[in-house]
Amino acid sequence: MYFAGVDVGSTMTKVVIVNGSILASVIGPTGVEHRRLAHQVMAEALNQAGLSFDQINFVVATGYGRINVPFADRQVTEISCHAKGVKTLFPSAKTVIDIGGQDCKGIKLTEEGKVADFVMNDKCAAGTGRFLEVIAEALGVKLEDLGNLALQASAKVKISNTCTVFAEQEVVSRLAEGIPVTNIIAGLHEAIASRIVTMVTGIGIEKDIVLTGGGAKNIGLVKVIEEKLGQSVLVPPEPLITGALGAALIGKELLAKGVVPEKERRLKEVTFFK
Repeated sequence: MYFAGVDVGSTMTKVVIVNGSILASVIGPTGVEHRRLAHQVMAEALNQAGLSFDQINFVVATGYGRINVPFADRQVTEISCHAKGVKTLFPSAKTVIDIGGQDCKGIKLTEEGKVADFVMNDKCAAGTGRFLEVIAEALGVKLEDLGNLALQASAKVKISNTCTVFAEQEVVSRLAEGIPVTNIIAGLHEAIASRIVTMVTGIGIEKDIVLTGGGAKNIGLVKVIEEKLGQSVLVPPEPLITGALGAALIGKELLAKGVVPEKERRLKEVTFFK
């Protein structure tokens, strides 16, 4: 039996297909047309797995754009899906820190993998991928290079503002003062990590800690978060797909409990994917 999870995030859409192991995983930019992209990424995942849509037994959609996945049998919140995905990859996980494109989440897990508590910053870009993207543009460097540049710093310049607009202005001022770009970037990572760790501390941080989302791909950010926590963190091989993985696995559980896929919708979508 095959199960699919579709995670429509603010910046990236992810699809994972499982049957006991991960058969396919595809990541694509969300863009403005959520439905078209969801179909496109799903079609790519089906092709990667060598399957047709009618072979998929259950589809669960998650993420902030989950209502825009017309072929999904159920919609589940990203908190539950991230918890499921992370606990499957790391059974010892107790705390999840997810740094997404436009929000940051902290999730506390029970021994059984249930959500004990969570906190989310979805009202401000500070501490998110969008914050780093704006700063990278202001500095004239590639987003994917920020982490390595931070590690090359000789000092961390104090950045007073974590508001994206004011932080950008402060960065420009620091550049005008002749401060090395690497030192500015290191200071920004320090400010972001402090904000993230302060937020997550509110739910009670326990080992093992797993870092997910696009921010987990930033080696400089991972390092300074570890310094702030005083302990190492675990990072999945592909930190962007934990929500989609969890969604697929929740679909498997729902079908086992007797939840029936929506046949009329499924028949229509089978025709689309063919």
